[in-house]
Amino acid sequence: MKKHNGKLIAPIVIAVICLLYLAGFIVACIVMEMPLFVKILGGLITVALVGVVIYVLIERIKEIRSGIEDDLGKY
Repeated sequence: MKKHNGKLIAPIVIAVICLLYLAGFIVACIVMEMPLFVKILGGLITVALVGVVIYVLIERIKEIRSGIEDDLGKY
């Protein structure tokens, strides 16, 4: 194992927890009785949030692998 692999565990676990929560929200939107417009709007917002979570996870993995340990080093 490389020295950075241990630091990847926390961001991945947090991202998986967030994705499971958002998946549950999508299922709730589908199951609950709501107007179609509200279902579509809730689904689109949730799908956008899923994309953001995945993007942030990928960026954090790149930061960890490049050796940047905290984001304050950029400023």
